[in-house]
Amino acid sequence: MREYTVRKTLVFALVICFMTAFGAQAAQINKVAAVVNGQVITMFDLQKNAVPDLMRARVNPNDPAQATAVDAILRKALDGMIMDILVVQEAKRLKVTISPSDVDAEITKIMKGNNLNKQQFEEKLAQQKTSVAELRKNIEKSLIRQRVMAMEVARRVVVTPEEVKAYYDSHKDTMYDRTGLHMALLVYHPNANAAALAAQIKSGAASFEEVTRKYSIAPNKENGGDMGPVEWDKLNPEWEARLSKMKPGEVTDIFELQGRKAQVRLYRPGGGEMKLLTFEQAKPMIDGILRQPKAMERFEDYSNQLRSRAVIDIRM
Repeated sequence: MREYTVRKTLVFALVICFMTAFGAQAAQINKVAAVVNGQVITMFDLQKNAVPDLMRARVNPNDPAQATAVDAILRKALDGMIMDILVVQEAKRLKVTISPSDVDAEITKIMKGNNLNKQQFEEKLAQQKTSVAELRKNIEKSLIRQRVMAMEVARRVVVTPEEVKAYYDSHKDTMYDRTGLHMALLVYHPNANAAALAAQIKSGAASFEEVTRKYSIAPNKENGGDMGPVEWDKLNPEWEARLSKMKPGEVTDIFELQGRKAQVRLYRPGGGEMKLLTFEQAKPMIDGILRQPKAMERFEDYSNQLRSRAVIDIRM
């Protein structure tokens, strides 16, 4: 959930810039991009949703020479929006509901993760031109997606004891105790030379904390980007796959996060020796590592099933 704050900080300014760039197409933004089982996606919402990808690709929506690239990005964003709608509609069929207290719990996690009280949190949202109501809606949608995926994807993925034992035997020297580990997040400012700074971190010429304080636009930059203890049992497949492969103290290579270049550091506050896990201790971690690619394959099948049953009218 901590990604909400990062995403809102990044996206709002970009939306203003790029929706201005879309100005020449202003007459188009209220047109319908697609209808999914009767639910409309407007061009305005599509363009807003595509802003991070447009920025990452460095394309100008008003440049005729880049029209093909813009169209490809918009269609990819539309595909994701269609899937979001299908999952929400599927949740209704499965009678999946999210209570206000569920959303409250996630907001509490966000505030704790960013060391903010209620007033500071609401002030941050106001600075980012985001309302509490909008944030709650986004959290609710995310929780619905998680629960539907757990019901229709995760529970149908099987990892056998034999697979777990074989993995441990092949990787026992990398099975470290991960309790108490923290994750620090560095999201580079658009004007920062991410590749050069990442090279400095890797060589030791600059520390992760130094670069984070100077160049990050993520929360807690003054604390080296510390996002708090890693909740291993609550990570989504992407983050689980990324962090599970890291040794304590390691920093990832650059990857894309919401259209921005980012890096993550996995570390134990105060240091301490790295302890290898026994087979019994390592079982839960290995299960997660092996489950992720199977879950992705199952998710692809599930997505295709939802689409095959839906009435989707794309009007771009």
